[in-house]
Amino acid sequence: MPPSNLSSLTPDTFILTGIPGMEQLHVWISIPFCFMYVAALLGNGVLLLTIWRERGLHQPMYLFLAMLAVADLTLSTTAVPKMLALFWFRAREISFSACLTQMFFLHFTTMAESKILLAMAFDRFVAICFPLRYGAALTLSAVAKTGLAALLRSSCVIFPCVFPLRRLPFCGHTVIAHTYCEHMGVARLACADIANVWYGLAVPFSVGLLDLALIAVSYGFILLALSRLPSRPARRKALHTCGSHLCVLLLFHAPAVSSALTQRFGRSIPPELHILLANLYVLLPPLLNPVVYGVRTRQIRDRVLKVFVRPRSRLPRRDRR
Repeated sequence: MPPSNLSSLTPDTFILTGIPGMEQLHVWISIPFCFMYVAALLGNGVLLLTIWRERGLHQPMYLFLAMLAVADLTLSTTAVPKMLALFWFRAREISFSACLTQMFFLHFTTMAESKILLAMAFDRFVAICFPLRYGAALTLSAVAKTGLAALLRSSCVIFPCVFPLRRLPFCGHTVIAHTYCEHMGVARLACADIANVWYGLAVPFSVGLLDLALIAVSYGFILLALSRLPSRPARRKALHTCGSHLCVLLLFHAPAVSSALTQRFGRSIPPELHILLANLYVLLPPLLNPVVYGVRTRQIRDRVLKVFVRPRSRLPRRDRR
């Protein structure tokens, strides 16, 4: 088919259906989703403001945490406002360009977050296995370069995955059974060039698995180093410093892997269950990550109280009356 005819089959808009079979419950489902989104905005916003204002937190571990908070905010904000508009106002239409933009930032942010979690694992590895070299290895310049590398790698992986969709014909297929534009859901609507679908499966999934394997290797060395510590309190303290990161890893990778597998291989899984899992994937990690670090990390908890809860004893005497 000539290129002109292919381009003529590219739709101007797509139609998002929401959660198939649960349309009558959209308004009720939107209530917890809205509360979770607002809580995620507040939690990550408080975390970022605390790290920015407190110079004592301008260290690699907390700077990586700030990057994670920015990634979480981007991930949820890319998907949730359109999702709520769909649930509340039945705003089901989304332009082709807006759909590709949403798709790009969703997958781009996921790749960047995976890289940030790998950097945080490396940070814990150096801090526990080579504590005397920590200051020399993880400088502010190294942290900035790691953040830049995460952005560049994510762009290089996702750009060839998303933007070739602009050249595919869709033959009038414009209905996306989802609450937001996801690569596999859109690519499967195309009536040509199935290679793009397989690229969207193979490359991002393999990159994520590589990050997960490197994280596992890092923690293998960490556990080996901990087994050599002479005292049990020292081992317990070192494990506690890794506990928050391990919780965040589970919060990120478990929903991501579940959503990817059900989308690509779970034909027997009801579509409404898959879409609910995909919605929770863009809500739960942004919601719970700041809570996990706020509860388990004393330094952050103390600095949040210092920034947002001013002790009455510090107020002037006349203001305490």
